[in-house]
Amino acid sequence: MNFFTSSIAFLLSGIFLSLPGCDKRGSVSSSSIQEKPENAMYVYTLKGSSTMSSYDEAMAVACIQGVLNRDGTHLYVLSNALNKPSYWLDKFTTKGWLAGKEQVPISSFEQLLELTKTKLKGVVIWDTDVPATMNVATTLAGLENALVLSPDMANKYLEKLKLPVIKDFRGIFTGVETGSKKNDAYRWAIREFLETGRCNPHWLYLYEDSYMTRHKGDVGYVVTRDWAVYNRGFVYDLSPWGDEAPLDDPAQALGTDLQTYKLMLEAVLKLTKGQQMTEVAGFFSFPKYSNIEGYPSKHDPVPTEWETVYQISPYNCYQNTVAHNCFNQSIHSQAPQKNMQQGRPQLHTPENGKTYISILMADYDSATPLYEFMPAHWDDQARGDMPFLWGINPNLSESYPDIMQYLYETKTDNDFFAADASAAGYMNPNRIDPAYLPLFVSHNQKFYEQWDISLSPMVLDTDEPSPAVKDAFVEFSPDGFATIVIDFQNAGGKLPEPHIWKGMPVIELINNVANFYNAEQTAQEMSVSIPASNGQTPTYYFFRIVWTSPNQVILAINRLKEIRPDLDIEVIDAYNFFHFFKTTYNQGNN
Repeated sequence: MNFFTSSIAFLLSGIFLSLPGCDKRGSVSSSSIQEKPENAMYVYTLKGSSTMSSYDEAMAVACIQGVLNRDGTHLYVLSNALNKPSYWLDKFTTKGWLAGKEQVPISSFEQLLELTKTKLKGVVIWDTDVPATMNVATTLAGLENALVLSPDMANKYLEKLKLPVIKDFRGIFTGVETGSKKNDAYRWAIREFLETGRCNPHWLYLYEDSYMTRHKGDVGYVVTRDWAVYNRGFVYDLSPWGDEAPLDDPAQALGTDLQTYKLMLEAVLKLTKGQQMTEVAGFFSFPKYSNIEGYPSKHDPVPTEWETVYQISPYNCYQNTVAHNCFNQSIHSQAPQKNMQQGRPQLHTPENGKTYISILMADYDSATPLYEFMPAHWDDQARGDMPFLWGINPNLSESYPDIMQYLYETKTDNDFFAADASAAGYMNPNRIDPAYLPLFVSHNQKFYEQWDISLSPMVLDTDEPSPAVKDAFVEFSPDGFATIVIDFQNAGGKLPEPHIWKGMPVIELINNVANFYNAEQTAQEMSVSIPASNGQTPTYYFFRIVWTSPNQVILAINRLKEIRPDLDIEVIDAYNFFHFFKTTYNQGNN
């Protein structure tokens, strides 16, 4: 048990000992586990032992959590190996929306199973010889309020549970349909769960299966499954590439994974009927679909990420890129939603001869960076000493609204927020069917208005924005649009020339210092992007820096000023930056 859990148990032991059915250790006894007080929340700690048994335990716990939390905040999961679940629990129980919520620790998995008996409708057993069935089983568990068990867990607990077996996937998928057991499983699931309209079409879950994870006890994409079960979403793990077989299924016919992928996307698009967009929560498996860890793929990880987004965008899908180790989304998502105000700085007038720089503190466009990486950078004592724009995708409020509200409530006057990649969700806007651009606009307006956002500082695409795309962004992002264009498709894509489109500034987001190594190197790289000043016209440079603390960025800026004494450098907030650029451009000094 970690320090935080021990402290909670000690501090609240008096409360727990007074509850009906509590033993002297402060845990709920199995005979009275149903007697949780109304304003209480069970807390269960995963072993975190990096074994197959801990993997299977995490899988079962995630299913239980997703089902139980559908009608309230009933089960919170901690980890002996990771501290962020306890970090956020402390934030929101100390003086946040969970304050006053009693915490009742569950001391064993067996006790937790007792808790499930009145809520679970049955058991789904997955086939460890066909890792894809783990995802198919998760999907079915969400639809049937079921518990997913490995064969090992079924042998151990099935008789004790006295629950019916809803589906046993062992031996069902043989490759007779596609030549691939993996793809047979997903195509069956598409027909059974998507084409029949049983799954919630707002969600797809790209969660890595057990192929490379179970034997290591890697639960990063297991603890997330409460969110898939909670939302009754479709779970999958497929390669976006059609020109090579994936590592986990090398004998499949070339392109089988991609064909199945498109069948799934087509089914979801048909279900949404153009009335809503679909979030793809999760990420492709690096070691299965790109050239790391000894896999001789022809594709690097970043192009594989871009190919995934390229494939899903025409189907009105956007990606919540990483959800690894994102605990308790079925709890956090229930925080009361409200419209937040970040405020706007007073707008000034640019000065001739100045070199204006603005910094996007980037890549909080997905759940893992927001949940796991952000705290260390946000808690940095130098935050507030220099104006920064924090790129956080506002659609993350569907899973972690309380974390986003916490950031707004604790910001300084020098902290500002905008969407990251590419707006309210990571997609390629140029790939959207023009008929669906009104849907794209209304989707983004909803989130931008809730979070008081009017900038889109990191739109990722394979070409400069089309006039129709720029028209769409004017509707919800009138204060500015910045882009990174990478033409992985070799289709002639290029960056736009800086300009003003119907009042909206359009510029490049400079990406050469994205991966911050140290202040000296970053300063040198920034300097490369800034030519000598002409001494008259103000110039503008908008830099992206990923997952770095404010103090380190400030050191880099100070070093840049030292190595470029020829420049009159001023770091300004993004709202003034885009306003200054617009002012200068309109004066003819583009």
